[in-house]
Amino acid sequence: MNFSFDVIKKDAHSAARTGRIRTVHGEIHTPAFMPVGTQGTVKALTPDMLRDLGAEIILSNTYHLYLRPGHEGIARAGGLHRFMNWQGPILTDSGGYQVFSLGPLRKISEEGVMFQSHIDGSRHFLTPELAVDIQLALGSDIMMCLDECTPYPVSVQEAEISLERTLRWARRCHEQRKNSPAALFGIVQGGMYMDLRKRSLEGLVDLPFEGLALGGLSVGEPKEKMISIVREMTPQLPEDRPRYCARHGLLFTSAEKIVIKHARYRDDHSPLDALCDCYTCKNYSRAYLRHLFVSGEILGMILNTIHNLRHYMRLMERIREAINNGCFKQFLVNN
Repeated sequence: MNFSFDVIKKDAHSAARTGRIRTVHGEIHTPAFMPVGTQGTVKALTPDMLRDLGAEIILSNTYHLYLRPGHEGIARAGGLHRFMNWQGPILTDSGGYQVFSLGPLRKISEEGVMFQSHIDGSRHFLTPELAVDIQLALGSDIMMCLDECTPYPVSVQEAEISLERTLRWARRCHEQRKNSPAALFGIVQGGMYMDLRKRSLEGLVDLPFEGLALGGLSVGEPKEKMISIVREMTPQLPEDRPRYCARHGLLFTSAEKIVIKHARYRDDHSPLDALCDCYTCKNYSRAYLRHLFVSGEILGMILNTIHNLRHYMRLMERIREAINNGCFKQFLVNN
C-alpha cells in the first residue's frame, strides 16, 4: 500500500484539522479542493496551469471514462495519469452518483445497476466488482466504493434498504481490490436520517478502508439539511483517516459573487479581485472579461476558470494556515 495519512494540527474548537496524504503520485495537504476533470481533463486548463494554480489532486469520473473512451483503452495507454499528462494524485468516483442521476434509465438490484448510456443508449451492468476494476485500470490513487445514492426525499424504509445494500457492496469492493496499491474509500449513506447515517458508519469502520466519504448529499435536499448532516457526521468519522465530502459566467471573489455578463461591468476597468494573485486578476479587467464572455470567446472560459480555481486554492491555503496557527475560529468570524 503506497498510501498514508497524518493529522498535522487539530482545531481546539471544532472538528477542523489539517493533514497530509501521501500517495505514489505525490502528497496532498488537507483540507484540499479538487478540480473536477470529468472526462480526463479540467475544462479550459492544461495540467501545467493546474499545477501553477496550486492543485495537488484532481477528481475524474469513472462513469464517463468507462463509456468513452473506455477504461481498457486508457489502461493500454499507460493509465489515466499518462493519458492526460497529469502526474499528481487522481481520485476517481465509482460512478454511483452519475448512474443515480440517470433516473428511469437505470435499474438497481442486489448484484449491481443496469443502466443505459446517455451517449448512445447502449445497456451496461455496473457491479461493485466492475467499479473497482475500472478504477484499477485507470490507475487511480484513491478509489471510491460503488454505493447506492438515495434521492431526496426518501422514506426511512427506503433509506435503510439502500444503506444496507451499500454496506454489502462496500464489502464486495474491498474483496475485489485485492493487493492494489490504490486507496479505497467507503461511503456513508442513510439519507437525511442521522440514526441511519450512524449505522452506516458503524458498518464501514470495521472494514480496512483508507478513508471515508459522506455520500447522498447534494441530491435535491435544502442546503441547511446538507450542512446539518456534514456538521453532525464529521466529528464521528475516524480521526486517523481522511474525509471526503462528495463555468457559467459566475465568478467568486474575496468580496462577492460576480455575474460577469451583467452590463454594469461594461466599463469596469478594475481587476476582478484586487486581493487575488492569479494571472487573470493581475492582467485583465472586469470589462475585458465581460467582453470575452458575451462574445463567446474561449479565452474568457480560460481566464474565468483560472481565477475561480485559484480563488478556491487560496481559500484552502488560508484555512490550513488558520488551523495550523490556532486561529481558525477567528478566521470563520472574519470570513
